[in-house]
Amino acid sequence: MVRCPRCGYENSPTSVYCDNCAYLLADSDGNRIKNTRRETSWNMGLGKKIVIVLGIIVIAFLLFSFIYNNTQPSYQDSLNVITDDGSNLQSSSYPYKAVIIYEGSWYAEMGDPNYLVKESGYGNKSFVLDCAAWDRIAIDVQKQDYGSGELTVQLVKNGEVVEEKSSTNVTGHLVINYNY
Repeated sequence: MVRCPRCGYENSPTSVYCDNCAYLLADSDGNRIKNTRRETSWNMGLGKKIVIVLGIIVIAFLLFSFIYNNTQPSYQDSLNVITDDGSNLQSSSYPYKAVIIYEGSWYAEMGDPNYLVKESGYGNKSFVLDCAAWDRIAIDVQKQDYGSGELTVQLVKNGEVVEEKSSTNVTGHLVINYNY
């Protein structure tokens, strides 16, 4: 029996390559190759090597994920505005408000046009819109009681009215579309 110098497997005397790890045991003339290397090679099967490599990849992925998540700005920080002079202007988390002024019942859809929030109510109300400073804003308000009073809708950004519409029509349907 010929012992493989790489993995230690006992091969038949006529083997040219190791039956376990395919290590060359003899040259083309049939002479046995002497291994001058030290016996410090990996004496494990291919399956164990694959598991070790996959383990290293998983650990690297988890480390990358941890570093990435801990270096990203918070949602609150991402809503800050950088001014022309480079200073950081802290804005509120949600800088937009919808103000509905009407002494009757009304129905409204407001917010990001893709994710409108539906509200109904009576009298004057103010709503903080779940939109960042760069989002498009849509407000659609209609009287529900067909009253003759004035319906007013205001879009307020950081405390300033940026758009306002009013109607005394009995159907009182108002739409505001604001693109920063």
